[in-house]
Amino acid sequence: MASSLLALFSCLFLSLLSLSSSLNLRRPIFSQSNDLDLFSSLNLDRPSLAADDIHDLLPRYGFPKGLLPNNVKSYTISDDGDFTVDLISSCYVKFSDQLVFYGKNIAGKLSYGSVKDVRGIQAKEAFLWLPITAMESDPSSATVVFSVGFVSKTLPASMFENVPSCSRNLNLQDS
Repeated sequence: MASSLLALFSCLFLSLLSLSSSLNLRRPIFSQSNDLDLFSSLNLDRPSLAADDIHDLLPRYGFPKGLLPNNVKSYTISDDGDFTVDLISSCYVKFSDQLVFYGKNIAGKLSYGSVKDVRGIQAKEAFLWLPITAMESDPSSATVVFSVGFVSKTLPASMFENVPSCSRNLNLQDS
């Protein structure tokens, strides 16, 4: 009797293990500072969120890792894609001929190939600083589309291959 009960529990355990593998259950999310994100939960439709560095997480969503600067202090992402990124300080980055300002706090809603409701990032066009409101990545054409309301600008993803260094001084980055 005991051996048949043990066999039953073993089968049940193996079935549950097999089910969790086939469902591709995700591990909890960690902030870049390695704190447990208490908002994480199962989401079977998204890439794995277990990444210590947000720059490693971005390619899992179809984005190049250099969209964010090198001074990320921490980040959180919820199971529905809402995210926040906290920088050590606000800063400027120059991507080729494009000057970008990153506020100390960046937020939005992330899904594969798309970031919506972006807050905390601005791009300089002519003499105006315009808030980036959305980003879309197209790995097949190797481009990233940045939106400012209804206006958009498409840039090659190769501009964002490397994680950029920040400058707290606008004049060091401005041409």
